[in-house]
Amino acid sequence: MSQGQETTRDPAELPAVLRHYSPRIVRYFGRWLDRYFKKHFDGVRISLEGCPPEDRSGALIVYTNHPSWWDPILFLLIARHAFPGRRMFGPMDAAALAKYSFFERIGAFGIDPFTRRGAAKFLATSRAILTTRDASLWITAQGEFSDPRSRPVQLRTGVAHLIRNLEWGWVVPLAVEYPFWNERAPEALARFGTPFELADEPDRSTDEWNLSLAARLTETMDALAEESVSRDPGRFRTLVLGRAGVGGLYDRWRKVKAWSRGRAFDPAHGEDER
Repeated sequence: MSQGQETTRDPAELPAVLRHYSPRIVRYFGRWLDRYFKKHFDGVRISLEGCPPEDRSGALIVYTNHPSWWDPILFLLIARHAFPGRRMFGPMDAAALAKYSFFERIGAFGIDPFTRRGAAKFLATSRAILTTRDASLWITAQGEFSDPRSRPVQLRTGVAHLIRNLEWGWVVPLAVEYPFWNERAPEALARFGTPFELADEPDRSTDEWNLSLAARLTETMDALAEESVSRDPGRFRTLVLGRAGVGGLYDRWRKVKAWSRGRAFDPAHGEDER
């Protein structure tokens, strides 16, 4: 596949995820996600130093660590803000997708991660997705939940196998974590790493690619960890800002106390700007 090439096929031959993808449902779900994250998080924030890279032409693969159940829907939210002109796709455990088939309408495709057949389906479906100009592929490369502080970072070889056989496109590491700062709800933090073009790094083996991908993701995770420890929202661009405070009787008491002193009530516990 050469740069700029896009396959033309009978729609019936396309993978199910491409046939069933619904832009209308994705738009509706995206608006719902903003409200959902606002309810459950103090903020969803992207590092200013690890900002989303400028969108380029060609296949786009974003590979990530996997600390939480929240990751897939967080990626949907981030993708909508970071790459608004692209459809987002990603693999999902086939058994889970069978229970929640709705996710196929918003870009998920089912695989069995522990069989050869599942690996073959992952590669075939991913390659078909990457031949469409407006698509992006998001992959939790660790394959299973892992604490964001665990080292060394271990990746499954699926992404390495995929990109080893691609002639063009670009790849971006993305680190995420969910620390608690000064509020009742946690933060959802993300940082993009340095993107790279596949054409600039040809002739690597799968093992060499896997080591390189792990090193790039580790570097990005370490940088995000340092920013997370700082507890400084000024180092991030806020995509969604949640509701501060504890709520209930405690915040009512704080409100009465503030009014009695002639002050405006601020439910946030931190003194810095959120």
